[in-house]
Amino acid sequence: MDYLRYPIGPFEQVHHSTFVQREQWTKEISEAAALLRLAVHNLTTEQCLTPYRPGGWTVRQVIHHMADNDMNAFLRFKRALTEDSPTVPSYREDLWAELSDYETPIETSINLLEAIHSRFVMLLRSLHPSDLERTFTSPAHGLMNLDTAIQRYAWHNRHHTAQIASLKARNGW
Repeated sequence: MDYLRYPIGPFEQVHHSTFVQREQWTKEISEAAALLRLAVHNLTTEQCLTPYRPGGWTVRQVIHHMADNDMNAFLRFKRALTEDSPTVPSYREDLWAELSDYETPIETSINLLEAIHSRFVMLLRSLHPSDLERTFTSPAHGLMNLDTAIQRYAWHNRHHTAQIASLKARNGW
């Protein structure tokens, strides 16, 4: 079951990341929506309503969650850059996944990811190395600097896109 939940493995932080690594993670964020779009290309409505694993979210819920997560990520970054180590709010992603906006077409959230990532990448590429040490406190993950947050957000998109790709492979779609 862990493989179904974490097909690329759990998040592993790189301590003391390099400029080249951060550029790679930023590039991954910039390409995430396009890769997601490819992963769901030609899926039927019925397939989008299929959970990626037993007891897991449907493909549609995963995609809408990705947009919600990245909206929150972008705001966390902006707060960390403009406030002194803010505590950022968490959200009940399990309950958000049950709200009616999760019934909208997946294209809505893929378009939203493209727009968020456009601004997010511009912000990331403008950061000075000292900005990477700025922090925020997440109720779920504790104190985190922006260097670690970049890694986590790049991983998060790879993680969920891999869940969808894994489901497609298992089902021969």
